[in-house]
Amino acid sequence: MSPSTPNFDELIPELKEWNDGKGISIDTWLEVYGNFQLTIAYRQLFWPDFVEHDNCVLVAPFSSKTYEDFFRHTNGDRAAVEAVMNHHHILDLFSESKQTATEAQMRYIGRTLQEIWTAKLKRDFPHRMFAVSFNDIPGLDLVDYQITFSQRAS
Repeated sequence: MSPSTPNFDELIPELKEWNDGKGISIDTWLEVYGNFQLTIAYRQLFWPDFVEHDNCVLVAPFSSKTYEDFFRHTNGDRAAVEAVMNHHHILDLFSESKQTATEAQMRYIGRTLQEIWTAKLKRDFPHRMFAVSFNDIPGLDLVDYQITFSQRAS
């Protein structure tokens, strides 16, 4: 397995349990468990709508009041406002899930979001530069895996 090929058996342990322990592919597993509603909802996570507001780029929707509060609190530092308003704890994205997450899953989702958001921001705002940050560090508490983005000076 190449370093860029994820170990889906580690990320989705259930794959190995199918067919009397022989396992199934991730594609077959998706055919069994996937559904249209979740696919549509995940679009918002993996390909979010970004909006410009007061020369900031934010994940939509956002609260104008929260923006104003952070703007005052940071003395008008737009990059700091973007970083805090656009940040997500990976674990919190699934806070109502009954499944127990693993570090490998948090890091895989975070790296994936980082790649996708980087591409989407470049597509939506080709004349702006962004830093999309994910703290891909082994051994963190699961709640500490976070992703965010902000504009950077060109």
